[in-house]
Order: sequence, then structure tokens, then C-alpha cells
Amino acid sequence: MLFLGYLFLYFPLICIVVYSFNESRLISTWTGFSFKWYKALVSNPIMLRAALTSLKVACLSATVSVILGIMAAIVITRFKRFRGKTLFVGAITAPLVMPEVVTGLSLLMLFVGMEKIFGWPSGSGTTTIIIAHITLTLPYVTMLVQARLQDLDKSIEEAALDLGASPLKVFFVITLPMISPAIILGWLLAFALSLDDVVIASFVAGPGATTLPMIVFSGLRFGISPEINALATILMAVLSVGVLGFIVWTYKKKI
Repeated sequence: MLFLGYLFLYFPLICIVVYSFNESRLISTWTGFSFKWYKALVSNPIMLRAALTSLKVACLSATVSVILGIMAAIVITRFKRFRGKTLFVGAITAPLVMPEVVTGLSLLMLFVGMEKIFGWPSGSGTTTIIIAHITLTLPYVTMLVQARLQDLDKSIEEAALDLGASPLKVFFVITLPMISPAIILGWLLAFALSLDDVVIASFVAGPGATTLPMIVFSGLRFGISPEINALATILMAVLSVGVLGFIVWTYKKKI
């Protein structure tokens, strides 16, 4: 049953990889092995520009989400009781249960209001997409780091403090390396979520900032292009290498 479950999940992905090397434009007919669609993808400036925009947005939003997520997780786990903690935790975790349509619409109204009052951000573009994706990915990073901090042995930090280390030095020398697996996993998850998002980006993106999922989604209206299969294969390869590298690094670290 486990094998059948994995087959149900991964067989469509295998089909995408196989048909990305199909010479025919029709995905239902196999006519021969070819790299034609990979060459067409490389020579497509619109697709490449959207891919660069998506990578830029994903890297920046994932990095900022990790920084803010670490601070939020420390506040939640280290400060047991303070006024407004329930509201703080609720505000952090709200995007987890909020529909993306509602999140995208609310962020669009927020950006329009901020532009009228403060003059920033001036129009929709890459900046608004990054802010929106930080809002989307921050709860996931916070939950991962929070779970790691709760399982952390506090006696090690207390021993370092007793030996004269400052709280800042304890964090960078002891706490940060011990929670590094959760940080890396949170960054990878935030990167994947940002790279995959199309609903929120459609609300806050401007004419000059189009992400790769938006290009793919708009292209599906005219039928599935083999270039999309080639693009999906490349993305799966990159993400798989990142996840496998993280697993190997974690395994070696335990040894």
C-alpha cells in the first residue's frame, strides 16, 4: 500500500520528466528522444526573465523570513508570558489558515493604501511580491525553528552563561549552530513556497514583475507546452539536489 501511495504521487512527475525529452509537441505522442524543448526554453527571453525574477524573489523572501522567523520563535519560546503574546502568536500563524485569495487581496489593499499615504511602494512590482511572500512563508519558518528551540537543552546555554559568555555570544556560538538544521530546512521550505506561489503574486505583481508560475499558469490556457515540461524537470532537479544535500549534511552531522 505504501508503494502504491508513492506511485500515485510520483508517477505524474516521472511522466513530466520523460515527456520533456519528447521530440513531438503533443504530450500524448512519443516520437523520439530530443533536447529540442530545453534549447527552446533557453532561447525564450520571457521565460528566462520570469525565472530570474522568481529566483530573486524566492531567495530574498526566504532569507528575510528566516531572520524574522528566528526572532519570532525566540520570543515565543524564551519569553513565557508577556502582554499581547496570544495576539502575537495569532498574527504569526494566521497566514497558515488564511486562504491565499484573502491574503493576496488584503495585501493589495494594504499596498494601495500605503502608496496613497506614504508614497511607498510606488506601484506593484518585485518589492511588493517579496513582502507578500515573506508574509506567506514566515509562519512556516517560525514553527520549524520554534519546535527546534523547544527541544533544545537549555542547560548548555546556562552553562555558557555561568562561564561568563554574553547572551549574544551564547546565541551565535551555541544556540544558532544547534538550531541550524531547522533554519536550513525553513529556508528551503520558504524558497519552495515562494517559487511555487501564483495566487498571491497575481494580486500584488505589477506589469514589470512577472514570476515564473504566473507565466506557466497563463500558458496553460493555450495547452501544455513541452517547454513547461522541461522547465518543471529543471526545477525538480534543483530542488531535489537541495533536499538531498540537506539530508546528507544532517546525516553527517549526526555521525
